[in-house]
Amino acid sequence: MAPPRCPAGLALLLLLLGACGFFQSYAVEVDVKDASNFTCLYAQWMMKFLIKYETNSSDYKNASLDLTSTVTHNGSICGSDTQAALLAVQFGDGHSWSINFTKNNETYRAEFITFTYNTNDTAVFPDARRQGPVTIVVKDAMHPIQLNNVFVCHHTTSLEAENVTQIFWNVTMQPFVQNGTISKKESRCYADTPTAAPTVLPTVANVTTASTTISPAPTTAPKPAENPVTGNYSLKTGNKTCLLATVGLQLNISQDKPLLLNIDPKTTHADGTCGNASATLKLNDGNRTLIDFTFIVNASASVQKFYLREVNVTLLNYQNGSVILSADNNNLSKWDASLGNSYMCRKEQTLEINENLQVHTFNLWVQPFLVKENKFSIAQECSLDDDTILIPIVVGAALAGLIVIIVIAYIIGRRKSYAGYQTL
Repeated sequence: MAPPRCPAGLALLLLLLGACGFFQSYAVEVDVKDASNFTCLYAQWMMKFLIKYETNSSDYKNASLDLTSTVTHNGSICGSDTQAALLAVQFGDGHSWSINFTKNNETYRAEFITFTYNTNDTAVFPDARRQGPVTIVVKDAMHPIQLNNVFVCHHTTSLEAENVTQIFWNVTMQPFVQNGTISKKESRCYADTPTAAPTVLPTVANVTTASTTISPAPTTAPKPAENPVTGNYSLKTGNKTCLLATVGLQLNISQDKPLLLNIDPKTTHADGTCGNASATLKLNDGNRTLIDFTFIVNASASVQKFYLREVNVTLLNYQNGSVILSADNNNLSKWDASLGNSYMCRKEQTLEINENLQVHTFNLWVQPFLVKENKFSIAQECSLDDDTILIPIVVGAALAGLIVIIVIAYIIGRRKSYAGYQTL
C-alpha cells in the first residue's frame, strides 16, 4: 500500500529572521500529516546556497540564494516500511530542495539531497550562460538515528558538489513519527556535542562584506605567533588521484582591527572537480571558512601550461550560517608550470583577492593535472625559492667592486707618479 501524500492543508510556517544586520534568511517549519491527520514527518531548519555559475562573457560569478518568504511543499511523503519518506519544498523563481529518508527496524537516516536552481531567475543569476533548471544530487552523510528520536543540529553544516555549497543550521527533523507525536528524545549532530571551545570567528563588529565600506588596509598587519600548519590535500576521480596540493594557508582580512586566520588542516575537508582543461580544489575548514582554487590550462601557448586563475573565499558565522565575508578574484595568473609538472614555492606568497582580503601561502606544492602514481611530478620552483639567481648577482657585484678598486688604485698610482716627476 502506498503511503499517503500530504494533504492540501499541510502546515507550513515561515519565520522572517534577521541575522547580523545585513543577512536575512527564512526558517521553514513543515508538519506533514497522514490521511488520519496525524503528524508523520516534521522538520524545521534554515538553509542557504552559494552557487558559482558561468556568464555569457565566459567568466564565473558567485550567487547567493536564500529561501524566500513564499515556500510551497508539494510532493512531501510520509513514508513507510517499504517506501522512503520525502521532505520537499519549492521557493523563489523555480528553485526546489528535497531530502529523502529510509529506515530499518531500529534506525532511520537521510539518503539523498536533491537541489534544483533555476538560472532563468535573473535576480539571482544575472547574465547566466546556461538557462533553465540545474539539478544537483548529493549523498547525505547523516549517521543512523534511533527511530522515534528527533535529529537536532544547531551548528552550521555544509555540503559541496558541482559548484554548489549548501549550508544548513538550526535543523530539527524527525521522519517516521510514531503515533503523531514529535519525540522529546534528541539525537544531536557531532558539532552540537560538548567539546573544547570552538575557534572564535569574526563578528559583524570586526568583519564586513565586500560591499560594505571599510577602513583602508594598514601598512603592516600583525602576524600570528606561528605560520599556518601545512596541510596535504588531494582529489580523486574513481580510484585515481587527479589533484595534489600541499600548502599552509592564512587569511589576512583588512579592517579597523586587522584579522589573521590560519586554516587548520586537521579540521579542513577537501573536495572539488578535476578536468582536462580546468580543475577546482575546494577546502572547507569546519564549515566556517570555504576557499576555492580554480586552475586553468593555457592551451594557446606553444608549451601547454597550467596556472591559478581564480580564488574564492567565504567566511561563515559558525552559529547561524550567515555569510560574514565573500570575496573572489577570477583574473589571477599565478602558480604557472608546464602541464605534467608541479609548481612549488616554499617561501611565503600573497594572493590579492580584493582590497579587503589577502591569502598567504606557505610551503606550497601543487599539481592540478596529469598526476601519476599518486605522486608529484618534477617541480618548477618560484623565483623566491631559486637561490641560484643570486650567484650571478653576487659574482657580478664582486667583479664590479674589484674593477672599481683597480681603477681607484690606478688613478692614485698615476697621481703619485705624476707628483714625483714634478719634483725632479
